[in-house]
Amino acid sequence: MLVLLPPSEGKADSGRGAPLKPESLSLPGLAEARAAVLDELVELCLTDEERAREVLGLSEGLRGEIAKNAELKVAGARPAGEIYTGVLYDALGLSTLDAAAKRRATKSLLVFSGLWGAVRINDRIPSYRCSMGVKLPGLGALGAYWRGPMAEALPEAAGEGLVLDLRSSAYASAWKPKGELAGRTATVRVLHAQLVDGVEKRSVVSHFNKATKGRLVRDLLLAGAQPADPAELVTVLRDLGYVVEAEQPTRPGRPWALDVVVTEIH
Repeated sequence: MLVLLPPSEGKADSGRGAPLKPESLSLPGLAEARAAVLDELVELCLTDEERAREVLGLSEGLRGEIAKNAELKVAGARPAGEIYTGVLYDALGLSTLDAAAKRRATKSLLVFSGLWGAVRINDRIPSYRCSMGVKLPGLGALGAYWRGPMAEALPEAAGEGLVLDLRSSAYASAWKPKGELAGRTATVRVLHAQLVDGVEKRSVVSHFNKATKGRLVRDLLLAGAQPADPAELVTVLRDLGYVVEAEQPTRPGRPWALDVVVTEIH
């Protein structure tokens, strides 16, 4: 099972560890594309702070992120699972998983990134600021930029098993499974159901959507679940206590769409 995750907007400090070693990152097929994004981002932040703030979409209060980006090649690096914070990662709680679940997380979790393309949680990276929605002056929109490299690298990473896609739309734009691989891919939407004047209303709540996805992945890892396809995933999630509604693709080359329906927000 390969689980595709978005990164977090906020990130932990890099710390004082050894700096980035690009050659050590997973998915070596992305190395050339990573180097190009890293070089342009660092150069932009070193030479034109105001332009960098505009390109990165940063408020005045986040101007310090530009200086952080300028030091990416020499900054300390930590495992990506420690760098990414935020609602989904708080709910996932990587540091509190047992040893077996941590091993499963290392093998199955893949975090998408505007800067790195995609990394595994044990890949050592510095803290950075560069979302998939950024449009760099030279390389252009990163969502589009990554499609070619991802199309080459991701099918091999997916292997023959299930792909559980929990990415937000911006990160999903960088790679969409095709053909037979799409047929064993499941996307997940979290819906909050509540009664309003006796009628059930459903809505998507961003914060809660992220938290539920984090808990869902944590439960799968702790259970040691290895569903082979979307149909088995639905069964596993229901056994774990989730209310899941599944929509099978109506034609080949489309993923399954799963709705996880919850009644409490926490």
